[in-house]
Formats: sequence, C-alpha cells, structure tokens
Amino acid sequence: MSGAGEGLGKIEVRLKWDPSSWREPPRHLDIVAATYSDADRYGRPAYVVHYDSRSPDGTITMPRHSTTGQGFGFVEVMILEFDRLSSAYGRVVVGVAIHQDGGPRTFGDIRNAGVLVIEKYTELLKDDFARVAGATAATIAEFVRDSTGRWCMHPVIRGYDSEPAAFIAEMGRVGGLEDPSA
Repeated sequence: MSGAGEGLGKIEVRLKWDPSSWREPPRHLDIVAATYSDADRYGRPAYVVHYDSRSPDGTITMPRHSTTGQGFGFVEVMILEFDRLSSAYGRVVVGVAIHQDGGPRTFGDIRNAGVLVIEKYTELLKDDFARVAGATAATIAEFVRDSTGRWCMHPVIRGYDSEPAAFIAEMGRVGGLEDPSA
C-alpha cells in the first residue's frame, strides 16, 4: 500500500508494449479507469475514462494514446489528479484491456508489455503482466480514499478473460480490500 503523509496527489499510469510483426494486425492495449462514488464504492462506476474520453472535471485524462505500441518506452499515459478529485468519489480502479481485433490475444501474446505507476519521481508499481499471461485484460491498481480523506493505492494485479467492454463493467466489482458490503 502507498500513500503516507498527505496521501496521493498527481499519479501517472504508463503503458508500453512492442508493436506487431509486419504481417500481423496491430496490437492495441488501453488504460482504463473506473471512478466510484464514495456512497457506493463497489456499485456501478460513476464514470469511466479511456482513450476516447476524460473525466467530467478533467482530473483523469489521457495525454498520450497508442493504437499500435509504436514509439520509444511508454507509449500510453493516463494522469489521475487525486489531489483535485471531488470528495464525492471514494474509489478508482485502473486496468489495462487488450483489443481483440484480428483474433484473441492475451498478455502472453504481447511482447515487452509493461505498466508503471508513478507519483512525481516515486515508483509505486511496476509490472510486466507475466502473472496474468493468459488474461485478455487486467486490473493493476485500486485507489481508495481513507477515513481522513487521503488517497492510498493498493496494487491489484488480477487477470480477466473479457473483451474491453465487458472488462469495464466487471473490473471494479471486487477490490484489493474486502468489500465491506459483502
């Protein structure tokens, strides 16, 4: 768990992967964030942010997006500004989904995949998806507002066998912490 002192502020989630070989369809991965109300942390997301959207208040954005993995290093970036996020929200779950265009693909099929979560210069999470190699999508982290209002991060590397739309619907059902309503 991370988030001592003042709690988390501005976080970057960075994603990388190698492009497809010349004659293969492009490999396309996406960072996805689902935001849950403080009143219903394990219900339906209040809103979802992905490559084609941003949060209503601009606190979760995607300044860098790749549909192919081409480029140097981390080619997709999502920024989450927890120090500006409304107190109406109590939980954010972040995941990565693989588009299934051109046939089924798992993390084991994606070369050099990796995710990095940082705050300023501090590395909060680094993973290569090896433990979820057979999955088509995975949660990577759960961010939770504690009783004092500070945001904390819990690494939650959990694989799913879902298309991106189905993954978005199910990714926040169970968190790194036990659901208090269960």
